[in-house]
Amino acid sequence: MRGWTPPASPYGAGHRGVDLAAPPGTAVRAAAAGRVSFAGRVAGRGVLAISLTDTGDPPLRTTYEPVRPLVDEGATVAAGQVVATVEAGSSHCAGGCLHWGLLRGSEYLDPLSLLPPWLLRRPPSRLLPVFGVPLARSAPAPGADP
Repeated sequence: MRGWTPPASPYGAGHRGVDLAAPPGTAVRAAAAGRVSFAGRVAGRGVLAISLTDTGDPPLRTTYEPVRPLVDEGATVAAGQVVATVEAGSSHCAGGCLHWGLLRGSEYLDPLSLLPPWLLRRPPSRLLPVFGVPLARSAPAPGADP
């Protein structure tokens, strides 16, 4: 619904994640394997943060909000595991959405960078020649004998 817009400065305007259309009650799955580093409420919204396994020091961390966490802080989660459900009432998107963030330390990154490129940036369609198909006959010009 809304893409990542990096801020020009640490405190500048921007969108520090992506908004994915998701009505309340939608299951939220872990983007990658890791350990739950936070599961609770921040400013009245349910938030879940997962530090990703084997992603360097400091590790990458994904965040999900507004959610009702289904896992506890300290739990180990697998990629694709259901870890939360989207909460009702605290979304800034009409119809509901999941705000998905990605950080390394305090630096926000584009969470879509975790997805394989083929899923996101498919090249434009191209028409290719077809071989072995008979050519169509052209219609005779008006007034010409067939």
